[in-house]
Amino acid sequence: MDYKELKSYMELSPFEVQFALTNIAGNFRDRTLLNAGRGNPNWIATTPRQAFFTLGNFAMEETKCNCKYVHTGFHAEKEGISERFQDYAKKNPDAPGIKFLKSSVDYGINKMGFDPDSWVYELVIGCIGDFYPEPDRMLPHAEKVVHSFLIEFLCKNQLKSCKYDLFATEGGTGGIIYVFNSLIENKLIKKGDKIAIGSPIFTPYLEIPHLNDYDLVEVEIKADPDDDWQYPDSEIDKLKDPSIKAFFVVNPGNPQARAIRDETIQRIANIVKNDNPNLIIISDDVYATFVEDFSSIMSEIPSNTICVYSFSKHMGCTGWRLGVVALYEDNAIDKMLSSLPEKIKNQLIKRYESISLDPSKIKFIDRMVADSRSVALKHTAGLSLPQQTQMTLFSLFFIIEDDINYIEGTKNALNKRIHVLYKSLGLPLDYDTTATNYYAVIDLLKLATDRYGMLFAEWMEKSYNALSFVFALADKESIVILPGAGFDAPSWSVRVSLANLRYEAYEEIGNKMLETLETAFEDYSMTLNKK
Repeated sequence: MDYKELKSYMELSPFEVQFALTNIAGNFRDRTLLNAGRGNPNWIATTPRQAFFTLGNFAMEETKCNCKYVHTGFHAEKEGISERFQDYAKKNPDAPGIKFLKSSVDYGINKMGFDPDSWVYELVIGCIGDFYPEPDRMLPHAEKVVHSFLIEFLCKNQLKSCKYDLFATEGGTGGIIYVFNSLIENKLIKKGDKIAIGSPIFTPYLEIPHLNDYDLVEVEIKADPDDDWQYPDSEIDKLKDPSIKAFFVVNPGNPQARAIRDETIQRIANIVKNDNPNLIIISDDVYATFVEDFSSIMSEIPSNTICVYSFSKHMGCTGWRLGVVALYEDNAIDKMLSSLPEKIKNQLIKRYESISLDPSKIKFIDRMVADSRSVALKHTAGLSLPQQTQMTLFSLFFIIEDDINYIEGTKNALNKRIHVLYKSLGLPLDYDTTATNYYAVIDLLKLATDRYGMLFAEWMEKSYNALSFVFALADKESIVILPGAGFDAPSWSVRVSLANLRYEAYEEIGNKMLETLETAFEDYSMTLNKK
């Protein structure tokens, strides 16, 4: 690939680059493609899926019990449905996932105090998907279950008395877009406003503010690669500026795969309390469950934080598109809405008057639901019921004891893979309690310096770039990794996803990275010899 063509790829999102790299790397019959580009895990949680499908079989029996027409059923009857489910479970002890499904039903009844028929009925109609979502924001039992999951696994059970409103969305990315759109629609953020972005970061957070829809001014809060990718106090203190309206952050990070330290979160909390009380924090916590005793920003600053979580990564369900937005009931965002100038309030009343007798009192999270369907189509808003039902079962899989081997197994797999990769590269790896090990960020210049000296690294920096390295790796070795610069990581870094492949592949990836570096060193040596 010539320099002009390579340069054109530098303007693309790393995920678009990934598609190009995959096409190149997969174009060889005599080589196996090793794609460590995107973060789609190669594991799946089987038990809660089996439970979902077995629930579907029970649900179908319920719809057919009073119907004599072929291929046809009627809505399930609510009265007595819990007892009928218990009878079904007894008669089908070997059905896939039935033990977990029964445990889930029993947990809802005995631990969460659900009315048995109401609980099982919601699961049944949810699995079938024969009604519109009602309430549109989230089904009532599903919301309570997912709420319990978030409190236990994202907040270390610190906020058991706190209540969050939840909005089930089409994955975490759906949640992110809904948050952005509603902040703009409700004039809480306006074109030209300053927003802070914790970097490195998931690429869309870098790209969205520049779109014409938003046209925001970015203030970078840069993590320090020499301090395990933590944010220095001097960077966090930028948030004291009251002209900064919002702080967007992925925690634990992507690509740096580190959770923010508790003391840093406390520092942000103090800034919100003393310096910038209207700071809106949007925290994408998708990797939270890979960190032991993780503490979300929303657990320390509930009033100002909009938390977005997705089940995609830990449950291996990227295709299900299961996400949720959490917003504290007594939140600062709703107070900001009530403090808007009268002119803007009247504009918003007009926007939402078709869906409420008192549109001025609609909470921000409910405005998100309406905005997700351009207000006029709010009656068809909401995540599909089958998706919400599977999300509920995934949450219960975390909560009840059946999950422990699965959760620890995924963590152990990532830990093994990153150790294999680092060992093959000849790099040290210290234990870090904040690390998810979901991604590895490798500094190619440091690797080059360690192996061949500073003069070679300086030559390589002048002669090539990280993008040329990843394209060479794809073309010569059929290995796909992504340039770190697309995530606002250092320009000569690369991101290796540790979720995609079995551990043996990471030894090969490390070895091939070194061979590609060796090829560059040979070019360097030839250049010296010519001189």
